[in-house]
Amino acid sequence: MKIKKTLSIGLATIITLTTLVGCGTRKTDEKASTSNSNQKIQEVKIGATSGPYSDMVNKAIKPLLEKKGYKISIVEFTDYIRPNHALNDKEIDANLFQHKIYMDKFAKENNMDLTALVQVPTAPMGLYSDKIKDINKIQDKAEVTLPNDPSNAARAYILLSEAGLIKLKKDIDPLKASQKDIIENPKHLQFTELEAAQLARSLSSSTISAVPGNFALAANFDLTTALKLEKMTDNNRNNIVVKSENKDSKLSKDLISIVKSKEFDEIINTDFKGFDKPLY
Repeated sequence: MKIKKTLSIGLATIITLTTLVGCGTRKTDEKASTSNSNQKIQEVKIGATSGPYSDMVNKAIKPLLEKKGYKISIVEFTDYIRPNHALNDKEIDANLFQHKIYMDKFAKENNMDLTALVQVPTAPMGLYSDKIKDINKIQDKAEVTLPNDPSNAARAYILLSEAGLIKLKKDIDPLKASQKDIIENPKHLQFTELEAAQLARSLSSSTISAVPGNFALAANFDLTTALKLEKMTDNNRNNIVVKSENKDSKLSKDLISIVKSKEFDEIINTDFKGFDKPLY
């Protein structure tokens, strides 16, 4: 009886150990399976206006993010309205096309909560013409076309003032300058405000057009041919923008990291010559 009892205990012990080992193996397998599922590639959609900023996403941001394990899709827009709505509606994860002043105003007017993550190299607004090569040779009552959104219109009126074509009121807020602030217009220039995407084409009928840099490059303009380029500031450089709820996400941190990287700067120096670069 003692022998049978001992054998029974031994068999029970072996069975118990086998069961424990089996459970341990299953738990390890389950943990590995869970770990592998957590390492799935994150698919990200980045919106940008067609032209230099979609190019910047494609040539600089996309490859550097994909090195970090993301799968990037680019969504192109041809206006300044839809990109923020798409971001707010979570159709895209980030966008690149706007400066912070425009973003703040648009977000407030449309009840959105957006955050400018990081400034990127930006093409300046310029005064372009197919009809004159010297800005001082502009004819009386010449037509000047410029953006119709308030923040970019303000940039255009400031640029026209810096070019000596008009004089604005003293002490005006440069971010809110408008046609109403003109106190001297010696050439009696006629101003027509248009959607930014139409400005390059408007040169067929206007004498001068104030074209934002991204639309100028989208129309294959050479920045160096502008009659005058604006002086860039932190207020009018473009930013990568996300919904505020995602400003501390891993994607947001990775976006900031790559834009400030040496690799990103090298791509900008090669493929985006003439862009004004912020100091990080």
